[in-house]
Amino acid sequence: MPVTIGAKRESNFTDPIGMLGDCHGRIVRFLQVLVTLSSRVNGGPLNSEQRSALATSLLYFREAAPKHTADEEESLFPRLRLLRKPEIAALLAKVDSLEEDHVCADRHHAEVDRLGQLWLQQGQLSSEEAERFSVLVNQLSELYRHHIGIEDREVFPFAAAALAAEDREAIGAEMAARRGLGNGKPPEDQARTSTVAAPR
Repeated sequence: MPVTIGAKRESNFTDPIGMLGDCHGRIVRFLQVLVTLSSRVNGGPLNSEQRSALATSLLYFREAAPKHTADEEESLFPRLRLLRKPEIAALLAKVDSLEEDHVCADRHHAEVDRLGQLWLQQGQLSSEEAERFSVLVNQLSELYRHHIGIEDREVFPFAAAALAAEDREAIGAEMAARRGLGNGKPPEDQARTSTVAAPR
C-alpha cells in the first residue's frame, strides 16, 4: 500500500476522537473521487482505472462510512448528552443538527450507490442519470463541508477535552468491535495514510 511521506500518522482505537477525525479525511477523499468522475466522465464510458476508483469509492460509502456514523450516533453523541457542563446545551443543539445531516446523507448515498452500480454494470449512464449523479455528489460535498467543519472544529475538540478517560476507552472499544477487532489496535498498514485507503 503506498504511503505518503511526511503524512500524519493515523490514530488508532486508543484515540477514538482522533480516529473519527481521520475518517473525515477518507470521506473527503472518496467523495472527491466521485465528484471528479462525475465532472470528467459525466456518465460516459469508464477506463479500467476509473472503474476501479468508482467501485472503491462506492464500497467505502456503502460499508465503511456507516460505521463512522454509528461511531458518532451510538458511541460519542450519547456520552456527550450525559455530560453536565454549562456549555453543553449549545453544543448538543449542533449535535441534533449533525444527526439530521446523517439522515440526509444516507438518502443521498443510497441513490448515488444505485446510480454508480448502474454505471459500472451498463458501462455508462443516460444524460438524466449522469445529471442526477452529479447533483447528488455535489450536494453531498457541500453537506460534508459544513458537517465536518462543525465536528472537527467544535464537537471533537470538546469531546476530547471533556470526556473522561474511561469514556474514551469505551468509545474506542465499541469502534473496534464494529470493525471486528477485539484489541482495538488495527494492523500496521491500516494505521498509515495512503493514497487509496481501504474501507474501515
